Amino acid sequence: MVRKVVAKKRAPAVVPPLKLPEAGVALALSVADRVRLRQQAHRLDPVVLMGQSGMTDALLLEIERALRAHGLIKVKASGVDTAEARSALANTLAQRLSAACVQQIGKILVLYRPR
Repeated sequence: MVRKVVAKKRAPAVVPPLKLPEAGVALALSVADRVRLRQQAHRLDPVVLMGQSGMTDALLLEIERALRAHGLIKVKASGVDTAEARSALANTLAQRLSAACVQQIGKILVLYRPR
């Protein structure tokens, strides 16, 4: 006697749309936490590339998505020319996304937010 096994169909999971976060407060990291996170970030590649358009809503959503998925990310800010502007961008991103700017080397920013 052979039994047929019928798989039940499941409804696809509904994922709510990602919204821009409200501006918050940048996280403060201790020196030991910053050193540990810099060590972890060393092997990472940039997951978000920022172009000539600057800081747009789409860029913020992509960084938010990456922070939710990974917690520790690198952002390459190619569209920003001066070091002062990149530093201001890092601080703005950290405040806007309630994250911490771990490190900034050249055009690479390292952001962290606990998952």
